[in-house]
Amino acid sequence: MRDASPGAVFLKDYRPPAFLINRTELHFELGEEETLVTSRLHLLRSPEAEGEQQLTLHGQELELLQVLIDNEVLAESAYQQNEDSLVVFDVPEQCVLSCKTRIRPQNNTSLEGLYRSQGMFCTQCEAEGFRKITYYLDRPDVMSVFSVTMVADDTRYPVLLSNGNQLESKLLDDGRRQVLWHDPFPKPSYLFALVAGDLQYIEDHFETMSGRRVTLRIFVEPKDLGKCEHAMASLKRSMRWDEDVFGREYDLDIFNVVAVDSFNMGAMENKSLNIFNTSCVLCDPDITTDHGYQQVEAIVAHEYFHNWSGNRVTCRDWFQLSLKEGFTVFRDAEFSSDMGSRTVKRVEDVAVLRTAQFAEDAGPMAHPVRPDSYIEINNFYTLTVYEKGAEVVRMIHTLLGPERFRAGSDLYFQRHDGQAVTCEDFVRAMEDASGVDLQQFRRWYSQAGTPRITVRDEYDADSACYTLHVAQSCPPTPGQEQKSPFVIPLAMGLLGDAGNLPLTLQGEEPDTETADNTQRVLMVDQPSQCFVFEGVPERPVPSLLRGFSAPVRLEYNYSREDLCRLMSSDDDGFVRWDSAQNLAIQVITQVQSQLAGGQAAVVDPLLLDACGKLLADTSLDPAMVAAMLTLPSENYLAELAGEGAADVDGIHAARLLVHRTMGEALSAQLLARYRELACNQPYAATGEQIAARALRNLCLNYLASADTGHLSLATAQLAAADNLTDRLAALKVLAFHGQEADWADPLQAFYDAWGHETLVVNQWLALQATMPDSSAIARVRKLMHHPDFDLRNPNKVRSLVGAFAGQNPVNFHSADGEGYRLLAETVAELNGVNPQIASRLLAPLTKWRYYVGRSELMRAELEKLAALSDLSPDVYEVVTKSLQ
Repeated sequence: MRDASPGAVFLKDYRPPAFLINRTELHFELGEEETLVTSRLHLLRSPEAEGEQQLTLHGQELELLQVLIDNEVLAESAYQQNEDSLVVFDVPEQCVLSCKTRIRPQNNTSLEGLYRSQGMFCTQCEAEGFRKITYYLDRPDVMSVFSVTMVADDTRYPVLLSNGNQLESKLLDDGRRQVLWHDPFPKPSYLFALVAGDLQYIEDHFETMSGRRVTLRIFVEPKDLGKCEHAMASLKRSMRWDEDVFGREYDLDIFNVVAVDSFNMGAMENKSLNIFNTSCVLCDPDITTDHGYQQVEAIVAHEYFHNWSGNRVTCRDWFQLSLKEGFTVFRDAEFSSDMGSRTVKRVEDVAVLRTAQFAEDAGPMAHPVRPDSYIEINNFYTLTVYEKGAEVVRMIHTLLGPERFRAGSDLYFQRHDGQAVTCEDFVRAMEDASGVDLQQFRRWYSQAGTPRITVRDEYDADSACYTLHVAQSCPPTPGQEQKSPFVIPLAMGLLGDAGNLPLTLQGEEPDTETADNTQRVLMVDQPSQCFVFEGVPERPVPSLLRGFSAPVRLEYNYSREDLCRLMSSDDDGFVRWDSAQNLAIQVITQVQSQLAGGQAAVVDPLLLDACGKLLADTSLDPAMVAAMLTLPSENYLAELAGEGAADVDGIHAARLLVHRTMGEALSAQLLARYRELACNQPYAATGEQIAARALRNLCLNYLASADTGHLSLATAQLAAADNLTDRLAALKVLAFHGQEADWADPLQAFYDAWGHETLVVNQWLALQATMPDSSAIARVRKLMHHPDFDLRNPNKVRSLVGAFAGQNPVNFHSADGEGYRLLAETVAELNGVNPQIASRLLAPLTKWRYYVGRSELMRAELEKLAALSDLSPDVYEVVTKSLQ
């Protein structure tokens, strides 16, 4: 392990590389006990580093066998090997430096660099994994053309893949196969990929807009060959959409995807050789939920879109990570919106943002979209960089409009193709193409925290004027006590008795030409501003932050009657959902207060009536109705309570009471919709079927919550279901609302039927981890010794321990602290196995300041971790920042 007190890396200290690598030649001899790697780096001293003769290459866990310059072996005095680097003292201005190293992928449990998974070799090099393969300038601003030769046993590893195009494949006299791959496009080392294994593939083709024919292949283990069609169809849709919407054409003759079971991330966009977690590429109705089908489509698209927004144009340094990730998340969200329901997709994204990213902004690891410093870069693959980064790009899209945004992206790709650039370069391209000044807008990249928009209003009936008073602020975050005003696009409308009203700002001429002038985007760029609307015939209800036009917290004193009007009548789908959420929050908070005061809890009939109207309106998209009827999560309610105010038991009891009351009050309607939405057609992952299943299964959940007599519906559904979505929904109802006698045998039968499918077993583990009964902690500990649980497999850890800590708040926050101990013990064990996964598991403990009566117990577990002598930099950074 490295020093337990590693130093920080700062953006302000960035310096260009002293040397460039024009060409990289790699030779791998893959063996069962060891792998020999020979690298030939064609070096050229950078013009910006005149006179520099010392070369420092990154490297970790490497056994150095030989170093040469221009084929001359260097004496040991000519270089110095350190724990994290190789320093070569006297390097000519132009030369070829060769290194021969020995590595042992079979012992690599960190899953970074080259490692073994299920008998195959594979790589994960982002962010700094390549340095575990050979000594290199492992930084994103060093871009090189790669040629890769692999030699391996032809029987064990008949498939040998790398980036680019395959130029040669031949069988050697000793029974090994040698394959040569060449990628003509310069790339940084983090985009290097290698796969060797006994794999099979499905093949298809795509004709680009210029008429080129591209071969598409998805490689999997033989048993999974029939589970790739959805991913292949998603890939082809992604390629066509990127041509149509962004004008981006694929640039090589082949595009390969490989599915790997042990993988730290969801997927990786390595040039022309995407490596995917199996959970993000394999699909079948029996092993994949509806949500899983949608996720596979989105992730396939995301990784493909990186070919331009990340590969052809990459980031200069890791502080610019959102340059590629935020932009690409925006692109994949737009793609998913075009493939399905734009409103439902927006609601899903905002729910994640407000529950998890806002909490990140308010926590000890808060950082700007473009961080100023880090200790371990793996800790900054965060919702802030990805999701908030995408929201920043979305705001630019809102400010510029679709046509000027497209012109800006075209200019960005044209100007910087083949370069490693910065967030500033992206914004400047948008400015130059549009003529819009984004100087103040840049604060979104440099200031951390979630801005707060406070709105109050007044109406003058005599003058028919309506005034919005808007103020913005942003709370302090680590290292940033004071914040300057942001540029916040506030999309809004005004709802009257007959619908949304036309809008005319004071001083403007009424708009009589626009077909729909009921929405405006107000530019909030000062600490406080006033916006006066003229010709408003009645006091309206403001429809604010339409489409979630900015990642901010909104404060406006809506009455419950106002929220009901917005739920039923506003023409913005997001506002309707948000109003339903806010109404539920008000009611749950009131019930929690009543229970805490020893009063009889009463659920406001307004909520019940509004939900009843939703159920009765069969003209509405069932997926939207399901989203609107879903109560805010306990984690979100705790986050809203704020530091020192989250009563986890009170929140759980209040939400459960409201949930049961809704089930009781609406039972007839719920039962009717449950029966109406039954599908008699074979399973299909279509928008229509997915929407129907979402609402039908939500109805079943409410029914069983209110009356255990309805558990028979779940039992019948479990027996008749032809897909995993309905099976899991029924099993969850039995497990969450029944007694052990109701769920023990079905859970075992489910495992007996599907225990051979790894991805289904992961769902089985997650379901048991999130059950709210008091035996949850003991059950999780027992499952950690189950034959199908493996601490070295990130999917297993996320499914069991991650799901328990993140999705079972009432048990994770058990008053005796056992939930915290379970998580801390797991993190301590993973610290030496896979530090990246260990640090990501820690997020629930970092919120220790929020919870009433639990804070000291949570802090104590963090302090135990901080005291470990061999703490990895990944875990060290999260723990120490959490305790500050």
